[in-house]
Amino acid sequence: MKPGSAMKKRFWKDVAVRTNSAGLFTIYLDSRPVRNPQTKVPLSIPSSKPHLATAIALEWDLLTSAQQALRAHLIPLTSIASRAHDLAMQDASAASSKPASASTAVHQSRTIRDDIIMTLISYLDTDTLLCWAPPPPREADPTMIVVPTLRDVQARVAEPIISYLTTHVWPGVQLNPSLDEGSIFPTQQPQETKDIIRGWMAGLNAWELVGLERAVLAGKSLCVGARLLCEWGESFADVRKAHGTGSSPGVHRFGIEEAAQACSLEVMWQTGKWGEVEDTHDVDKEDIRSQLGSAVLVASATNQL
Repeated sequence: MKPGSAMKKRFWKDVAVRTNSAGLFTIYLDSRPVRNPQTKVPLSIPSSKPHLATAIALEWDLLTSAQQALRAHLIPLTSIASRAHDLAMQDASAASSKPASASTAVHQSRTIRDDIIMTLISYLDTDTLLCWAPPPPREADPTMIVVPTLRDVQARVAEPIISYLTTHVWPGVQLNPSLDEGSIFPTQQPQETKDIIRGWMAGLNAWELVGLERAVLAGKSLCVGARLLCEWGESFADVRKAHGTGSSPGVHRFGIEEAAQACSLEVMWQTGKWGEVEDTHDVDKEDIRSQLGSAVLVASATNQL
C-alpha cells in the first residue's frame, strides 16, 4: 500500500449515535468512537442535545475518505462540539480543584473561557448591529418623496434587539450606536456595560458560551449573538416563558434568518442597489446562516426548544 493511500479511503461503513454509561451521546464509526481532536478522548454530547449528536453523525456519514476528516470546514459541527467539550472539561477540572493561594490563582494561565470572553467583548465597540451609516444630507425640497435610508433601516432592526437585551438580559445596560454622525472612529461602550456583559458571559455554560462565540464570529455582532442565544439557549427557557416567547403556537421567534439579516443589512442594501457578485455574496449569505445554525444547535436543548 502506498504511503497515505489509506487516508484516501473511508475506513468505516456505518455511523451511529449511541448512549454511553453516563447517559451522554457518543458518535461511532462502526465500533470506533469519534474522538476530540485535542484531548483524544471520545467526543460526548449532552443528553439534552440529540439533534446535535445526530447532525454530527450525518457529517461523518457524508465523508467519503478519512482525509476529509482533517478538514475542519467539512465537519464544522464536530469542530464546534469539540471546542465546547474542551471547555466543559476545563470548567469541570477548575471546579474540582482549588488553588493553593491567591498568588497561585493570579499566575495561572488563561483558560479557554477567559480567551473566549476577552475576544467576544472586543467586538462590542464595533458591533455590526450598532454601526449605523451616517445620515444623508437633508433635502431642501419639501415636495420630494422621502424614502427610508440605510441608517433608518439599521435603526429599525437594531432597536427591538437592543430593547430586548437591555430589558430582559442586561437590565439597565446602556448600548449606544458605535459611530457618531460624521465620525469614522467608533465610540466605545461604557465600561459598566462591558463589565456587566463580561459577567453575564462568565455565567454561561460551556455549550452556550461556545455557541455564542460561533454566532459572534459569524456575524461580527455580540448583540445579535446574545439575542439569538437567549432565544434558543438551554438556560434561557424561563426568560422566554416569562416574556412570552418560546415554542408557543403563533409566537414569532428570533431565529437564524432574523440574526443573519441583522448582521448583513449594509451588504443587503448595497447588493439591492448594485447586484450580487457571483460566488461571493451568495456564498457569504449561505455561510453566515450555516454558522448561525451551528450556534443554535450547540446551545439549544430538545426539551427547551
